Amino acid sequence: MLRTHTCGELRKTHVGQIVKLCGWVDHQRDQGGLVFLWLRDRYGKTQITFSPESGNSVEEAQLLLEKARQLRQEFVIAVEAEVMLRPEGGENKALSTGEIELRPLKLEILNRSDVPPVQPSIPELPSEEVRLQYRFLDLRRPEMQRALELRHRMIKIMRDYTDEHGFIDVETPILGRSTPEGARDYLVPSRIYPGKFFALPQSPQLYKQLLMIAGYDRYVQIARCFRDEDLRADRQPEFTQLDMEMSFITMDDIMGIMDGLMARLAKEILGLELTLPLPRISYQQAMERYGHDAPDLRFGMEIIDLTDISSECSFRVFKETADAGNRVRAIVAKGHAEAFSRKRIDELTTWAQENFGVKGLAWFKLADEKTLQSPIAKNFDETLQAKIIQRLNLNVGDITFIIADTFQTSCRALNGLRRRLGKELKLYDPQTMHFSWVVDFPMLEYDTEENRWVAVHHPFTAPIPEDAHLLDTQPQNVRAAAYDIIVNGFEAGGGSIRIHDNALQQKVFRLLNIDDQTAKERFGFLLDALRFGAPPHGGIALGVDRLAMIFAGLDSIRDVIAFPKTAKATDLMTGAPGEVDEKQLGELNIQLTKHEK
Repeated sequence: MLRTHTCGELRKTHVGQIVKLCGWVDHQRDQGGLVFLWLRDRYGKTQITFSPESGNSVEEAQLLLEKARQLRQEFVIAVEAEVMLRPEGGENKALSTGEIELRPLKLEILNRSDVPPVQPSIPELPSEEVRLQYRFLDLRRPEMQRALELRHRMIKIMRDYTDEHGFIDVETPILGRSTPEGARDYLVPSRIYPGKFFALPQSPQLYKQLLMIAGYDRYVQIARCFRDEDLRADRQPEFTQLDMEMSFITMDDIMGIMDGLMARLAKEILGLELTLPLPRISYQQAMERYGHDAPDLRFGMEIIDLTDISSECSFRVFKETADAGNRVRAIVAKGHAEAFSRKRIDELTTWAQENFGVKGLAWFKLADEKTLQSPIAKNFDETLQAKIIQRLNLNVGDITFIIADTFQTSCRALNGLRRRLGKELKLYDPQTMHFSWVVDFPMLEYDTEENRWVAVHHPFTAPIPEDAHLLDTQPQNVRAAAYDIIVNGFEAGGGSIRIHDNALQQKVFRLLNIDDQTAKERFGFLLDALRFGAPPHGGIALGVDRLAMIFAGLDSIRDVIAFPKTAKATDLMTGAPGEVDEKQLGELNIQLTKHEK
């Protein structure tokens, strides 16, 4: 072997040993008669001191010094050296190897490096575009290595935990049939069957249901999934799920299994003890109190409704909103009134208008215990001001922000404002973690553009049994047997109890405006399988990338994926997606239009 130890392994117990290390030159400092060099690999860094005492003779020492002066950042070298204690007072407590240094005996340059556009040893980073173009250099950074190691540990814990609970790991196909419902599919043309296409899986949903019908009552897979959808910081066109399915279970069983997994991950990765069962909140409560179905519960600042009070005031915007059946809702920043000058309030108003389409952002401060201060305060008499102060529990030093709009718009705006203020006002410790469940989602919502009902979760989600009779008369009131696990305001995973009855599945398809012929073409294999003794079953999928991002305390899932895509779904390193030659297109019976060319 070229090396006997790694660059993060040596301690004072190794003093006196002759070792061989290999790695990259992290940085070098030439002080005339001495050259200090730090050698790096993914395990850490070790200091090598080139001096007149290097080598086995004065001549060797001089040659080693001259060779060391030729070294530059990211040169790959091998060194044979003696482990020495650092001089007293010269220890580096920031390094795990900080008590020792190496006296080199031999040095070999294994490879040279051009000046790297991404320098792993420098804290200042270039643009993300440069990082992604030279991802192989970016991945040398210790921060990236720690993130990928954390992801590796999380996946190992997931595999160990599910194995302990009787799950069997089954791979499902990557090339399948397109069953468009939700995000767009990535399509793969078939060379053998001209004009026909495979689709990359958006999830293994149908296959894992078939495995339940086949009798594999506890399935798990670290599954690759693909969705051709608009991207953002916590979304990628290809991503990884911990995919699970179980038979003969209830919602509580599945959530209990996941509670245990979250507790194991929190304990082993972060050293946190979770109190189980994890708290639960209904979808309706989440929307009313926080404006989002994945609320960040690390801090309060709950939304408070002022619609009834607003209907009595003379402020036209509030009164007309209330009279039209829409909502007037507020959040309160307790004790932070002084942080908001008129200039800052104006900036927040513009931000809310541009990002959420609201008409404006109203506000009140409390001038004294009984008087509201605001440009609109004159529209509220003493009685109404008292009601607002009491409803919002205002004290001197508080400031409240108010949105008057439709329920959906007020949810989006107040959720966005709440999250922004929570971060800017430091209302929570960013190192804390909060895990919870959101349940009782609506099963269906009406798409006014397409003039039909659509599934909130997916078309295979079962209704809560006591609501099933409403499918025929009040579909908008049917709750789904679905559940999302929320971590720090992110949906970390979601699942549901599935429909296992053929007749109920066909009824739901018809309600979704999927006629019998279309259902047979798209999902015929599932409908057939449901006729042959399908057990009650359900499952969940955890977003591995997103969960790793949260546990690592990062802001983008691209930082926990080795080779991610950009926000425009391109790979800057390889140039994908790229053109293919005419011969390949001909083999696939594909002809591009002039515009596409």
